[in-house]
Amino acid sequence: MRLNAWIYKRWRAPRAGVVRVHLGPGQRNYLKGWINVDANMFTGKCDVWANLEDGLPFRDQTVDAIYSHHVIEHLSNLDFHFKEMFRILKRGGVFRVGGPNGDAAIRKYLEQDTAWFSDFPVSRHSIGGRLENFIFCRGEHLTILTPSFLNELAVQAGFGEVSVAEPCRTTRYPQHFGEAVLRLEWESTPDTPHTLIVEGCKP
Repeated sequence: MRLNAWIYKRWRAPRAGVVRVHLGPGQRNYLKGWINVDANMFTGKCDVWANLEDGLPFRDQTVDAIYSHHVIEHLSNLDFHFKEMFRILKRGGVFRVGGPNGDAAIRKYLEQDTAWFSDFPVSRHSIGGRLENFIFCRGEHLTILTPSFLNELAVQAGFGEVSVAEPCRTTRYPQHFGEAVLRLEWESTPDTPHTLIVEGCKP
């Protein structure tokens, strides 16, 4: 996988034109017109087989937009990932990333609102068990995502401050994250969304 990503970055990655990158499409969320990157070549549908932990397989300043939905919480080094996004984006390039909404989960935990949480991946009835399910997902999730944390990562990487967007509803960059992207997002409780979406732009 690492060799495949290196070969793609060196010889096949686009150098010009509008380049939009979708990270972690899985099997069902493949985006036409985008370069879909996934580590699961056999269980997912992708254009480029690469491990995001090793970096993004694109040349410096060649990408116009990056999108990922429920991917970054699985990565062990978000500082590196945000720096990689900054590296490959052109000036004026944008990103939209989403994952489990830590602020909302903490709020609902303090309110003792067990109904807001699901019983995935383990059937838990206590509010603490349901919070643990949501945050760590049986060890699949490696971090908690909050607006202030993602903003800190973005600013340290060189981006300006990020803005929070409503899942499946709003974007500051409709030329990239229009209907085709928004329809991949689903939210059962829009007033207190389970998914945190942030967007940013490379100055």
